[in-house]
Amino acid sequence: MIGGDVSVDAVRELLADAHGGVVPIVAPYAGQLDAETFGELIEVMRATMHDAPGVGLAAPQIGIPLRIAVIEDRCDVGADVARVRERTRLPFRVLVNPRYTPVGSRTAGFYEGCLSVPGYQAVVTRAAEVRLQCADETGRAVDEVVLGWPARIVAHETDHLDGTLYIDTAHTRSLTTSGMYGEMWSDPTPERAAQALGFATDDHR
Repeated sequence: MIGGDVSVDAVRELLADAHGGVVPIVAPYAGQLDAETFGELIEVMRATMHDAPGVGLAAPQIGIPLRIAVIEDRCDVGADVARVRERTRLPFRVLVNPRYTPVGSRTAGFYEGCLSVPGYQAVVTRAAEVRLQCADETGRAVDEVVLGWPARIVAHETDHLDGTLYIDTAHTRSLTTSGMYGEMWSDPTPERAAQALGFATDDHR
């Protein structure tokens, strides 16, 4: 069940698992896949993320209803943008059953895009630091604080697994096409866009 190739049997199986007419957004990963299949899935997700290109990919984005995401940021941006956005290189990571909680009160609003909503960008205000709790691909428990742009990536992909897209929490007036974003609003911060378009980024430093 990848992309648009959804079988009737797969849908019927999903419906059969409904309890009270409700199914979970995605299932927690609890070893449903053998090691070879799990490893192949991770490699396919990594290749798909790179091909898009993107800095994260959640399994449901390719039709796999499991709480698994991959993230990686090669930080291919200018020094000024990297500094202002606290964007640093993020090595490839696998997040299994991730959850996050904000750390402190500091927030920042920046433009984001999403592979599930191609062609658009919008400003999302997120916690500047989050506590990430998950397992890695080996099953090792992860409990750490993530800062800056990596925290944004963690939150974005974890939200996917909870059925929330970035557009659900974005500042609606900031929504723009990727082309217009590149022409008009790709400053290191969205302050000029906020003033021109009439939205507040709700940043707390």
